[in-house]
Parts: sequence; structure tokens; C-alpha cells
Amino acid sequence: MPDTPSRSRDALAYQFVPRIVTALAKEEAHGAAIAPHSHVRAQLLYASEGVMQVSSEDGVWLIPPQRGLLIPPGVEHELIMLGKVSMRTLYIEAGAAQGFGPGCRVIEVSRLLRELILALVAEPIEYPLPGRGEHLAALILSEIAAAATVPIAIPWPRDRRLTGICSAIMRQPGAQRTIEEWAGDAGASGRTLMRLFPKETGLRYRQWVQQVHLADAFCRLARGESVGQIASALGYASPSAFTTMFRRILGKTPQHYLTEWRRRAD
Repeated sequence: MPDTPSRSRDALAYQFVPRIVTALAKEEAHGAAIAPHSHVRAQLLYASEGVMQVSSEDGVWLIPPQRGLLIPPGVEHELIMLGKVSMRTLYIEAGAAQGFGPGCRVIEVSRLLRELILALVAEPIEYPLPGRGEHLAALILSEIAAAATVPIAIPWPRDRRLTGICSAIMRQPGAQRTIEEWAGDAGASGRTLMRLFPKETGLRYRQWVQQVHLADAFCRLARGESVGQIASALGYASPSAFTTMFRRILGKTPQHYLTEWRRRAD
């Protein structure tokens, strides 16, 4: 069993502590990458500042400060920091995390959950029992269980003809290319690619691109960009066209989310 100092940057130090929930704090520079790895505990991957890109063999997620990614035990994943990141992540004993579901999912991080995470970070890894840390952990589990799931996931294909296309779209989400225009680069016909997208990702091409747009839009909203700026960056003809897509999928307008984030930041 590894040593358990009062604070550590080593995730391994948090996996075997006899506490249901432990909290890791560390700062990461823009562009920093964490190689593929997994944990014996479930993880709520959260950053109080900055945006993270998280990838597993099943999908990619862009995580701004108002969101957290729940990752079940044993799921291999890797991270890239899309800016300077203040990581404040939780490791949850596997048994206590069973009710959170079998797959990765993005959740809303409420003001209360954010403050609870920051408070637990201030406690020793092996906080005294009974005590404040134990109460914080119980409240954290309750808040996670009650948190709303955000339907933002970018399912990732395995077919090499699609992975190149998807990687290019992730790098430039505002690029306006049709499936037929991608066909030449992929070495397959547009018709073949149209069949492959739902087979490999569960989404049609246009639906997959819209998930990328939504994920990118959440990160831009978190950085304080206006709806007009986001619509332009993602290649929409007008802010209203982008708003229509956003509301159709999420049931709320981006203006609503922008107002909500600004209120949280105050």
C-alpha cells in the first residue's frame, strides 16, 4: 500500500486510503497531457478552473468548470489540458459508486458540490473519523447522486477511416465539410462513410458533428464568449441558427446557460 501523506499529487496515493471519498488537488499547465491510465476507484474528474479533454476508447468529453465527468473504476482514459487547469478531482470507493451507473457520464456540478469538493481538498487524505471530512464525503455522494446528467458525449469510432475524420473535426469544429468532401481523405466513398458513422458511433454524421459543436460551445460559454462569437466560430450562418440547434438537443437556449454560468461566477 502506498504512503498516504496529508496531500499528494500522485493519484495512486488516493486509491487505497480507508475512506469512501478522497480528493486530489493539482495544477496543470496548458497542453499538459496525462497518458492512458485507470483507477481502482471511481473518479469524478473536475476542474475548478480551465477545460480538460478526456478520452477513452468509447468517447471524448470536453469538461469545463461547471461540469464533471464520472468515470467508473477500471476505465482507461487520458487527458489533455486545454488551457491552465486547476484540477480538483474525487476518487470514490467502488462500492459507493455502484449507483452512479456503468458508463462515463457528464454531470452538472452545482455550487454546493463545488464548495464541498474544495472543502474536502483542504482535509488530509486520511481525514479523521468521525469528523468534518466524513460529513463532507457523505454530502458529496448525495450531491453526485442528485446531479443532472448532461447529454454531451462524443462517441469515438474504431474504424481507421473514421478516426482520421473525427480527429480533424475535433481539431477544427467549425470546419464546414460534407461527408462527401471527407471521403477523398478517408479513402472511402461518401456512401460508405454514411453507413459507418451510425455503425461505429451510434450517430449519423451530422448528429456526431453537432455533439462536437455542443461540447465546444459549453467550453466557450465557460470562457465567457457570447452566443454570436460561438455561432461564428462553429460555422453557423447566424446566432439564431446555432440557438435552434442547441435548444433542439438540450431543451434550453445557450443564452440560458450563459446567464447561469455568469451567475455562478459572481
